[in-house]
Order: sequence, then C-alpha cells, then structure tokens
Amino acid sequence: MNALTDIVSRLRPITLEQMSGVKLMNRTDTKFVTTEPMLLRLLELAGDSYRVQDIAGERMASYHTLYYDTRAMEMYLMHLHGHTGRQKIRVRSYLGSNLSFLEVKTKNNHGRTKKKRVALDFNDVTAAISGVNSWMELAQSQRQWVDNHLRYGTNAIVPRLENNFERLTLVNDAMSERLTIDRQLRFHNRDTGRDIDLTGLVIIELKRDGLQPSPVTAMLRRLRIMPHGFSKYCMGTAMTNPDVPRGRFKERLHSINRILSGIPATQSGQAKARTYK
Repeated sequence: MNALTDIVSRLRPITLEQMSGVKLMNRTDTKFVTTEPMLLRLLELAGDSYRVQDIAGERMASYHTLYYDTRAMEMYLMHLHGHTGRQKIRVRSYLGSNLSFLEVKTKNNHGRTKKKRVALDFNDVTAAISGVNSWMELAQSQRQWVDNHLRYGTNAIVPRLENNFERLTLVNDAMSERLTIDRQLRFHNRDTGRDIDLTGLVIIELKRDGLQPSPVTAMLRRLRIMPHGFSKYCMGTAMTNPDVPRGRFKERLHSINRILSGIPATQSGQAKARTYK
C-alpha cells in the first residue's frame, strides 16, 4: 500500500446516494495546481472536515474524456482570449462504472459554470473512441440535444483531444461543496497525434454554489497552494499542438513546467511534458 492509498483508506466515506444533494450543476469553480507530495499533506489536514466518495469500495475513479471543438478552434480561442459566455463540449466516460455522458459546459459573465449532460450508451462511445469514427455517427438521437444546448451545433464540431486521469472526490461535512482531485493526467491530440504525460501533477478543483465558506481554503493557504487556472482541454491542446496560439496561456504553461521540474523524474512524466514551447 503506497502513501496515497493509505491516507485515502483512512478518510471517512460518503456514498453516491448521500452525495445526491451536492450536484452543483450551477456553481463557481476555483482550481489549484500542485504535486503529489503536497496532496498527501493536504489530505492529512482535510480528514477532519471532509469525506471521500466511495463507490463499492473504490475511492479512486478512472475517467476518459473526448473533447470537441469547431474546425476553427473557436471554443479554445474563446477561452484563450478570456471571453465570457464560452462553452465546451465533451464526452466523459466513467470507466469503473461503465457510464458515459455527453456534456456541455457554459461559463457566464458572472463566473458561474452551468453544466448540462445526457447519458450515452457506454459501449457505443468506447467503440467510437477506439476507432476512427466520431461518436456522433453512432449517437444520432443526441444530435438535437446538442443543437439545443451548444451554440455551434453538431455539424460544426469535430473531435480534438482525449485525456485520461484518476479522480478522488471529497465532500465537506456541511455538504455545501465538492473537491475533486485529479492525478495521473495523460493527453492525446487527435489532430497532431502527440501524447503528453503529466504524471506527478495534481489538479484540485473547488466546486461550490456561490462563495460559501470553505474549510479547505485555509488548508491550501497554509500549504501555499495558490489558485491556478487549468482547463484540461486548453492546457492539453496547448501542450500537444504547436500550431495553436498560446497568448495568455504561456505563463500558465511555464508555471506548470516549474512545478513539474520539482518532481523527481522517477515520479513524473516531466521528460515527456517538457516538449512544448
């Protein structure tokens, strides 16, 4: 049993049923970027105030995501230039539970994120992802749903980026927020064929309904883990496609490089991660 598994096993559990009141489909998000050693320290501090999602004894869930964008990369560029009202569309598969969802996320000019989603057939999605076709060719019944929620429509979008990661989910005792902790991030770019491994990097996201008081914020400050923007789609794209503009993402990319440079090579994917310019 490694150190992370040991700490996670000692956290108090919470079931999906108990978490049903913390869906946070209309929320504010704050992200933080750190390393696995710092994650261990955070989990030690959080044990008295947070419970860990437990599904049939599993506390670390595996995810696969396929992101779409327009041919002109409009969703990436909207985020790059800081425009409000931006959207993302993805298919997210929960590998341990054989569930897949088509999701559209919209961030409004008040900084709130609204997520809409609809279930997809897991076998159809995994077959499409493993082959050369888009899931859109299999899920015709969902096209109208996309057209209703995504301003670009189904005919305008193509698959762009895949990622895999493991997620740990914590819920505070007041049931007012959710803390997702993503690790073992890996990306594959559908356009360039490039892969990147960010093992050793940890993405923490605090999701809450408005600016409710949060126990973890003091813990993060104590550990000097500061807010740090990290869109998986945008950062993964910027790292794996040398032809896209980076603009204001450059400082974030350099910051991630600095964080990775402090992780021993035997524990990280830094050799692969440091391939972008």
